[in-house]
Amino acid sequence: MKLRVDPKQCISYGECVDFAPELFELDDVGTAFALNDGEVPPELEEKARQSVKVCPAGAISIEE
Repeated sequence: MKLRVDPKQCISYGECVDFAPELFELDDVGTAFALNDGEVPPELEEKARQSVKVCPAGAISIEE
């Protein structure tokens, strides 16, 4: 499973970082990005799925 953040859709609310700091960070301008090149460890897959719903801009997607 891989997480993707569309930087053009991200509006820098940081909800993903608050919800799953082990999966996301914000860059210097406040745009979210997925850690570990988007690779999700098996134990965090459910949290990754939930993070898609947390993003108010719909900028997060998952590749199975």
